Amino acid sequence: MADHAETNRDEMPFVAPCRKLSPWAPFRWVKLGIRDLMLAPQHSMAYGLTVAIMIGTVCLLAWFRGSQWFMFAMLGGFVFIAPLTCIGLYAISAQLERGQEVLMARSARAAWKRHFGNEMIFALALLVIFLVWARAAVMVSVFFPTEGDPTVGDWVAYLGFGSAIGAVFATVTFSASAFSLPMIMHRDVDSVTAIVTSVNAVLRNKMAMLVWLTIVVVLLLIGVATAFVGLIVIVPVIGYAAWHSYLETIDADEFPRHEVGITSVPRQDA
Repeated sequence: MADHAETNRDEMPFVAPCRKLSPWAPFRWVKLGIRDLMLAPQHSMAYGLTVAIMIGTVCLLAWFRGSQWFMFAMLGGFVFIAPLTCIGLYAISAQLERGQEVLMARSARAAWKRHFGNEMIFALALLVIFLVWARAAVMVSVFFPTEGDPTVGDWVAYLGFGSAIGAVFATVTFSASAFSLPMIMHRDVDSVTAIVTSVNAVLRNKMAMLVWLTIVVVLLLIGVATAFVGLIVIVPVIGYAAWHSYLETIDADEFPRHEVGITSVPRQDA
């Protein structure tokens, strides 16, 4: 508490420094994510089940009330809002690191109550990106080949244009969210500092981040391909891995700890 009070925010850096990562580092994060899943299986599966039901419900409503193109837009948009669904998982990993009993109430309180202001600012930014993406995805369907016998060139043009648009949105969102929400959970920082730190770390570790993004997309596709059942396990693993990616990448020691909550005390292995 005394250290927190003595912190002069005007003297804190604008961005937290990052470490140089190996391209193989994301596989280590996934391994650590699986470890956390095994240490807290009930809480993890409950969290994953909740997210899977939410995604499945939205996609089914989009299919029956809208169209298949709207459903695909919702699935693609999940990549943009996925970081928000992992906040509670960061809290579970933080409890495991500190030797605390994992409690869902404590995780929910840490995820949504203690850092609500910064998280809502970030959520608003993601919501804007998601809405723009949804509109762009529907407009891309205009280029779908409607002729009775579309050529390979027609399909290449359609898929290429759609992939290019999606890649732009995914890159912006991924860069801003890769480390920002874990940093907000871990240290007492504002959302702007967290986002700038995340973008800086992604730009300095392009290869590792490309591998990590590929792993995330592949795992999510597997989860969707299994009628959303696979997401029950995949979502917790991704969330835990994202937390460990932040701890390994970002050096946030110059920023103060939270006054209360899970991350107000150091990790046992720190």
